[in-house]
Amino acid sequence: MATFTLWDIVRDLLMGLRWTVLLSLIAFVGGGAVTVLCVWGRLSGMRWVNRLISGYIAFFQGTPLLMQLFLIFFGLSVWQINLSPLVAASVGLTLFTGAFLADIWWAAFRAISKGQWHAARVLGMTRAQTVRYIIVRQAFRHAIAPTVGLAVQVIKNTALASAIGVAEMTRIASIINNATLQPLTLFGLLALGYFCLCYPLSRYARHLEERLDVNGSR
Repeated sequence: MATFTLWDIVRDLLMGLRWTVLLSLIAFVGGGAVTVLCVWGRLSGMRWVNRLISGYIAFFQGTPLLMQLFLIFFGLSVWQINLSPLVAASVGLTLFTGAFLADIWWAAFRAISKGQWHAARVLGMTRAQTVRYIIVRQAFRHAIAPTVGLAVQVIKNTALASAIGVAEMTRIASIINNATLQPLTLFGLLALGYFCLCYPLSRYARHLEERLDVNGSR
């Protein structure tokens, strides 16, 4: 049985933390890009595009993220598409995050009254100008709190990337635990690490919800 000091454990977990943060950022930036495409697709009004987007959202919201990661990492190899664990996890988390973000922002867009669209059309604004200068700014108010809340879930979901070999915090903790048999120390520190990442975001999301609710009630 290997011997690890507390500092060794903390140092190794911090190394895994880098990949946890990187995966979270990739998932959110990539998911944001997917969201833009989905919202624009739905705004186009084309039925087949709407059905395609609805199918994508239904699949990624209705199936476990772990299964999605397995499909991408192991399933694509059937067609000789071999992705590294990090790339596979990034793709899976991006598509998963995009499915939920797209729903959040589409709901925010639908919350804007049709009168805003009609007024912009009367002023001679194009659809792109209407979205950019009028709709997005108002939709932001509706979507920001649930978006921040989703960020918390994305950070926690990065732990599933350990199942396909990504050396993020959970994977590092499991490897060290197998060598040291110190589950209480290791997974206690792991939980503390996730708490330090997620709690500030949770508090911020709650603050935004309360603030926007107060402003909306006036």
